Amino acid sequence: MAWSHVGLNCVDQKTTEEFYTRYFGFTRARVVDLGEARIVFLRKGDAYLELFAAGDAEPALGVPPAVAGGDGPQAPGRMRHLAFQTDSVDAFLASLGDAAEVTLGPLDFDDFICGWRTVWVRDPDGVIVEVSQGFEDDRTHEGSHDKDGA
Repeated sequence: MAWSHVGLNCVDQKTTEEFYTRYFGFTRARVVDLGEARIVFLRKGDAYLELFAAGDAEPALGVPPAVAGGDGPQAPGRMRHLAFQTDSVDAFLASLGDAAEVTLGPLDFDDFICGWRTVWVRDPDGVIVEVSQGFEDDRTHEGSHDKDGA
């Protein structure tokens, strides 16, 4: 099994595409023309974002993404946030300027991993995006599960 993509509903596909290409390094991989609609696939390495034009329906569960803050919606069945790694959270924020609202942070997590720093921002459609530097896996836990099966 291999990871495939995340599908995002967009108020304006062009604006969302520009946000992820400019600030996260994605490039357009494919456009599927469905007649009255289209699907835009963005790619960065093995990661894909699939951009759909949003419908008129309200979110089914929890707080709508446009008003979710912090690190994202906490309701069951809702994606909390997308997450990306960078070499420098501060350099990312400098390049971002006022193009997106910071919803939380930046926060330092040196108590857990020396150099781990994270910020959360809101994309053009209200999706919370986490950007971190310095996160590393704990190699002592590779392939293991805790007593609850997690």
